[in-house]
Amino acid sequence: MNILLLSHRIPFPANKGEKIRTYHQLRFLVERGHRISVLSPIETHEDHDYGDQLIQQLGIDVRLFPLGPKWPRMAWGLLSGQPLSVTHFYSRSLQRAFDEALASQQFDAVICTSSAMAFYVLHSDSLNAKHRSDRPRLILDFMDLDSDKWRQYQARSSQPMAWVYGREARLLSRLELRCYDVFDECFFISDNEVALFSTLLADTGKVSVLGNGLDTQVFYPGPEREDPGHPVFLFTGVMDYKPNVDAVCWFAEALWESIRSRWPDAEFVIAGMAPAPEVRQLERKPGVTVTGFVDDILPWYHRADIFVAPFRLARGVQNKILQALACGLPVVTTSLGLEGISATPGRDIVVADDEHGLLAGIAQILDSPETRRRMADRGPEIIRLDYSWESRLQGLARALETADLRSGV
Repeated sequence: MNILLLSHRIPFPANKGEKIRTYHQLRFLVERGHRISVLSPIETHEDHDYGDQLIQQLGIDVRLFPLGPKWPRMAWGLLSGQPLSVTHFYSRSLQRAFDEALASQQFDAVICTSSAMAFYVLHSDSLNAKHRSDRPRLILDFMDLDSDKWRQYQARSSQPMAWVYGREARLLSRLELRCYDVFDECFFISDNEVALFSTLLADTGKVSVLGNGLDTQVFYPGPEREDPGHPVFLFTGVMDYKPNVDAVCWFAEALWESIRSRWPDAEFVIAGMAPAPEVRQLERKPGVTVTGFVDDILPWYHRADIFVAPFRLARGVQNKILQALACGLPVVTTSLGLEGISATPGRDIVVADDEHGLLAGIAQILDSPETRRRMADRGPEIIRLDYSWESRLQGLARALETADLRSGV
């Protein structure tokens, strides 16, 4: 099949959630013999190099379109009544290239990552000129229900940002519903996301879960750590992303003093690129280390005793938790962090939504060798059984079958 994929970020290197997900989808499709063309907006010259590396790795066609200055795009969004998430990733040259590709070449399917890229489909003259039976099958990977994320931001913000976030939530919700009407198949990352979106729909036949997987050749257990007397707590992620910033700042402010009073040599490592100023300031606290970008995250998992994921914002499956489980690292998280992860609270993972419950879970892990061993064993087993990319992406293969049959391939 000929497949055209619109990606809101170049899916290479696969070093953050949405890029990991899209990269493995591409690899999955290439391994099944499909011919893939990728169109993506880019913001840095470095992205050109990443595009070349993606071509070399997967042997696909990749075309990149530099975005203009950020503020004009934001102003256009405000003046035109469009979501800022859409105008942030919108390139007129990419729109033209998309229309020209559809007009000049027969594609069996178009896949979009996020509602921001679905905007190109909704505003395509070439696509809208086709009869529904003649156009490619349209598949949208929403990943997360972004409108709900902005609602959460609004609830935790003061003016004027609460107004900005509320506007984004309203406009994205309208766009998400419009996308559902137009696209043939829609995916979310977890059952929670599907259930939340389904409350807005009269018919839910086109929406389903396409879960995240994990490459166990990249993430695996390290040497066993026996001494919890000097515990190392770890959080990983892109550290200017609001849910990550909120998680580590809350953990440091609400729990760290209590942890250090019981384990005076405890260390909290925040490992990830682009730490926001408020994250950098956490290094003023005793025992807190902010690494910034690291070339290889695996050694940080291997030197940690507990992975903490105290999320209070955002939704969807957290790849960082899957990575920690694959590395045999006990995980302490909130209910939001557990979404879409098939781990049993209390047995496989600690789940609590306030500082008292999180502290009790941490103490249970550090005080009980039996608990540590059980969680260290259960994590890799969960990943092996439930989170291979091959099994997780079968829903994408099924979504393409209709296009396959229609085209007579």
